[in-house]
Amino acid sequence: MGGCFSKPKPVELKIEVVLPEKERGKEELSGGKGSPRAYQGNGTARHFHAEERLPAPHPYPGAQDCVEAAVCHVKDLENGQMREVELGWGKVLLVKDNGEFHALGHKCPHYGAPLVKGVLSRGRVRCPWHGACFNVSTGDLEDFPGLDSLHKFQVKIEKEKVYVRASKQALQLQRRTKVMAKCISPCAGHSSSTNVLIVGAGAAGLVCAETLRQEGFSDRIVLCTLDRHLPYDRPKLSKCLDAQPEQLALRPKEFFRAYGIEVLTEAQVVTVDVRNKKVVFKDGFKLEYSKLLLAPGSSPKTLSCKGKEVENVFTIRTPEDANRVVRLARGRNAVVVGAGFLGMEVAAYLTEKAHSVSVVELEETPFRRFLGERVGRALMKMFENNRVKFYMQTEVSELRAQEGKLKEVVLKSSKVVRADVCVVGIGAVPATGFLRQSSISLDSRGFIPVNKMMLTNVPGVFAAGDAVTFPLAWRNNRKVNIPHWQMAHAQGRVAAQNMLAQEAEISTVPYLWTAMFGKSLRYAGYGEGFDDVIIQGDLEELKFVAFYTKGDEVIAVASMNYDPIVSKVAEVLASGRTIRKREVELFVLHSKTGDMSWLTGKGS
Repeated sequence: MGGCFSKPKPVELKIEVVLPEKERGKEELSGGKGSPRAYQGNGTARHFHAEERLPAPHPYPGAQDCVEAAVCHVKDLENGQMREVELGWGKVLLVKDNGEFHALGHKCPHYGAPLVKGVLSRGRVRCPWHGACFNVSTGDLEDFPGLDSLHKFQVKIEKEKVYVRASKQALQLQRRTKVMAKCISPCAGHSSSTNVLIVGAGAAGLVCAETLRQEGFSDRIVLCTLDRHLPYDRPKLSKCLDAQPEQLALRPKEFFRAYGIEVLTEAQVVTVDVRNKKVVFKDGFKLEYSKLLLAPGSSPKTLSCKGKEVENVFTIRTPEDANRVVRLARGRNAVVVGAGFLGMEVAAYLTEKAHSVSVVELEETPFRRFLGERVGRALMKMFENNRVKFYMQTEVSELRAQEGKLKEVVLKSSKVVRADVCVVGIGAVPATGFLRQSSISLDSRGFIPVNKMMLTNVPGVFAAGDAVTFPLAWRNNRKVNIPHWQMAHAQGRVAAQNMLAQEAEISTVPYLWTAMFGKSLRYAGYGEGFDDVIIQGDLEELKFVAFYTKGDEVIAVASMNYDPIVSKVAEVLASGRTIRKREVELFVLHSKTGDMSWLTGKGS
């Protein structure tokens, strides 16, 4: 930036910000258009450079590693405004909140979203893409998804100019791993007892382990998983079927070693004895625990039709499943059973690889129960424009083979569809069979009920993730199951805090996303039982926001090409304010501009 500081123009921040096409394409994995390499360069792949492996000991190691520059005049930013500023070695997010300036990393560490396009509210900035929240005073991650926090840089005001001083290394890394305790338990690794045992190494299990270490817990932690891999980014499996396990890894091997988080792979727990605080593994190994987190996730439902044992029929649970599907689908005929998120993401990804892609679904439109008829139809049309053929309101009656391998899928409508590979995405059931003989309560569907502290009916036994039902604070503590990646992170953290007697409660607003054909759909809230959908924007153009209402209250929102509206609504709901149906109706009636300022009003 040199020594010449021209006064930049004041930034005008309207809530309706649309990412330019090229910015949006970088997000996710181009929705299944690119190869896995497409996401290596933009902060989403986990290829850790040597200096990134472990947190830097201090953000300001020495003058030679620091850069300082005047970035604007104090009057350039109003309260509540954000701006990206350049420091020569990288950009910084400058925030003015309550009269104070803060400087933070400018990209969300989760998938690299530009935070300047996010939402600033209540002392935190919320990511425009997936809803992660960062404290503006500390840079700390306060809501999920993702594991890392933002770097916080020094700000000083001199002669009405705002100066930022930052470490060059921090500017280039764009992420900060919180300081963590190391394991000092003398018998770790060899003994048959552990202080904390975590069953399941998805987002809930990993965040629980990391939170314990961040809070200074230095006893033994054992994480066990049915998978053969260290914890990985499972939502990417169906969006980018070519991705390799090392590209999906959430943390490198060195990380687990450095912080003494032991991971037992391909380890299946078969019984839990809560009286003696002991679990037994399939191979007979027994492990005692003091505190237990159950985060086993779910198991995909399979087809029960004739020919179900035919080869080349998959449910996608592992990178190996996903990779094999792509290999078998290249230039061949692919059939996807189920038009939910997993099925539709797989179908979108395969359109460029397979000769033909067909989707079979019981409902009349994809996503109907989740997104409603109109949004479902608009998305279906996008798929049809990309050569996907739909067979709706029918199901599979038979899988036919030739030499043991799938050749045809026969539908109840007696239609016969050619198929060399079939992916089944018809839902999942909680993977809690191993708890049936224990005294840990399960509900009639096999879910583990927990309270707001993620505690089961047994003291010292917590549960989190896809296999639990929990009270959803802003929907009158209704007991719900929300199998979202972001929710699993939040529950894992709350479980860890309560293992340490911190009395934390789960209060996060659910947030999820999907990516198809380079377009992203974002969703926040809990829309089950919605009785009306109010749409602003253009469904044909796939530029819209849909408000899901029940009675006179907005309970969820979905959008495409309308950022950061979903993050805005999530922030309003998280603040405890109710958004009324009439507010939305007035907005749609009078607003041709897409102005969202009514959302920030104090309202009802």
